[in-house]
Amino acid sequence: MSPEISIIDYGLGNIKSIRKGLEEVGATTVVTENKKDLNQSDGIVIPGVGAFEDGMKEIESLKYTIYDNIESGKPILGICLGMQMFLTKSQEGKQTIKGLDLIRGEAKKLPDKVKVPHIGWNSINLNKEHWIFNEIPGKAYFYFVHSYYSDLKYKKDILSTTDYGIRFPSAISRKNVTGLQFHPEKSGENGLKILENYVKYVKR
Repeated sequence: MSPEISIIDYGLGNIKSIRKGLEEVGATTVVTENKKDLNQSDGIVIPGVGAFEDGMKEIESLKYTIYDNIESGKPILGICLGMQMFLTKSQEGKQTIKGLDLIRGEAKKLPDKVKVPHIGWNSINLNKEHWIFNEIPGKAYFYFVHSYYSDLKYKKDILSTTDYGIRFPSAISRKNVTGLQFHPEKSGENGLKILENYVKYVKR
């Protein structure tokens, strides 16, 4: 039986590609902003492209539903902005903006010495074993689009890093919350394998 994955639709995600990718690797998907859908699903994906402040405003009404689902042990996957919203706060904008505070850290701007935003293919350095990287080779390439990076309080929450003007976390995790700075839905075979690993983990 296919696991049902809720993809949260809050107006800032690359929904079509993520949905197609998840369905290609065996999931049933529902694109939703409905609390009941989230509660009934087997897993939740939070996508996102754009500004941190806008993302937090749009997802505010679902915040406590997300917390409840995490508390229940449901696997939650955040992609790009979705990952950064897992953090405690962000420096994006004129003032510090609070995040979901699921993984301690802060979103900071990439250094001026490199072209920002960081767009295109880049490799990852695996920090430790984790189910999200099953059968993914070290130094694998993934597709990135971002201007901010995650500065984490605890190194143990970092699954992989990537170099672009600075060495930043490209995948993070704490308990059943996992975040990817890159876009698996735009990353070819390796990206599909990442989504397949997530679906398998949800199905376990």
